[in-house]
Amino acid sequence: MDLKIIDASGKVTSKKVTLSDSVFGIEPNDHAIYLDVKQHLANRRQGTHKSKERAEISGSTKKIKKQKGTGGARAGSIKSGTRVGGGRIFGPRPRNYHFKLNIKLKRLARKSAFSYKAKNEGILVLEDLKFDAAKTKEFKALLSALKLDNEKVLLILGEQNDNVYLSSRNLGRVKVVTADSVNTFDVLNAKKVVLAESSISVIEKILN
Repeated sequence: MDLKIIDASGKVTSKKVTLSDSVFGIEPNDHAIYLDVKQHLANRRQGTHKSKERAEISGSTKKIKKQKGTGGARAGSIKSGTRVGGGRIFGPRPRNYHFKLNIKLKRLARKSAFSYKAKNEGILVLEDLKFDAAKTKEFKALLSALKLDNEKVLLILGEQNDNVYLSSRNLGRVKVVTADSVNTFDVLNAKKVVLAESSISVIEKILN
């Protein structure tokens, strides 16, 4: 698949790049995508949820009323989960939601995500960016030139660039990552995936 490279001013250059069919042109595997996204979202969970059960509620353990002869249901501790102010029955406890997936499956999921984007014309190739300083104004100008002002954008860089990252950090619809850290969820969550020219070789090397 051949794509023309766009410069920072939004103009199409004379240069072209060929995207590998083994990464950007496979038959997508929906189940691999499902598992990878499920793992990503699960691994992001803190798992610190907690509610007090009856053993953790402070209060008397004295029997509230006598067992028989009141005409009502028998009642024991005031800390019972069936009473107002009592502990919660089978409440949430801290737990770890992490689980593992095979590397080959995660690679297949990323290939599938990139293939979906390529198929739906959701990929742009951009010349490598060179920001002299971290300025959000410059990054917004770049988005305007690419006509991506109101789109969810994932920018994938070939290597770490602090100025580009810091320039985009205050923009809610934009995420900047490096080619070696991109994941399936980010690719699918973005409306447009913008590949820096140098990132393509890194992505293809990792996924192949």
